[in-house]
Amino acid sequence: MNQEFRLLMLSAMYENGGNTTHRFLDGHPQLFVYPFESQLGTPLVRDHLSSTFPLKYRWPVFALDANPAEDYRSFIDEESRVRARTTDVSKFRHRPFEFSDDERGRCCERYVGESGRSRGNNVAAFFRATFDAWKDYRRTGREEVYVGYSPIVVVDTEKILTDLPTAHVLHVVRNPWSAYADTKKRPVPQSLASYMLGWTVNQYHALLYRDRFADRVHVVRAEDVMADPRRTLGAVCTRLGLEPAESLLTPSWNGVALEEIYPWGTIRKPTLESNRVTAESLSERERAVVRARAWQYLEVFDYKGFL
Repeated sequence: MNQEFRLLMLSAMYENGGNTTHRFLDGHPQLFVYPFESQLGTPLVRDHLSSTFPLKYRWPVFALDANPAEDYRSFIDEESRVRARTTDVSKFRHRPFEFSDDERGRCCERYVGESGRSRGNNVAAFFRATFDAWKDYRRTGREEVYVGYSPIVVVDTEKILTDLPTAHVLHVVRNPWSAYADTKKRPVPQSLASYMLGWTVNQYHALLYRDRFADRVHVVRAEDVMADPRRTLGAVCTRLGLEPAESLLTPSWNGVALEEIYPWGTIRKPTLESNRVTAESLSERERAVVRARAWQYLEVFDYKGFL
């Protein structure tokens, strides 16, 4: 199954425009766009980055002695499962979503029963089963590529590309001042030092893998997506053999235009003006610390003169 399954996996450090990019891709007539963050990680992820990033955002690991039903249940996929099973406490409860997690599980088991168990086959089955079980999904009949988004999953790029031979990874980077200023809005935000460690680790892996897999790893700036989403994301679509559709101009969910991106991430209005105002909300000390900790990447991504 994984030989023919086409996936575009989005990645971004928190508050770096991953959800924004995801919403701009939604509505494209040739894309199956996952409804929320596709949190594919499992509790069995254990490596040198397990203490740095949440397991739910990582590429999954499955028990060798498990069966397809156990594999399916091990996907954390928090946002979709909360919306499907405990709608009243979901931040997406205001959006119609005719979807059964149990039905998706049965579809997923059927796919894996046909293909055999492997990490690639399990992931392909998970995405395919999602759209089988999503009854009010607005199909065009032209979809050919699945789109997922897990923050920070760029650190697992080599695993993704190895498991899924036709997959691509799209990493989004945003200037670190706006990004940190937005993460401060969370109820329990990371410290500046912890946030910048994660930001730099993400950019390190993005550049490393873009150099190693130049035809399958793409890096865009959130600012360029905000300035001209059709041009920026259209170029990525073209490299995947897809059209630069007019839908790329408008962020949406299930093909319905959104007035603001939130609650898909903390960015409300994806504009350059709002992006700069957010960065300028930091104190002089915070600005200086961000610059010091991100210094080696500011020139690479043309952020040296941003603030």
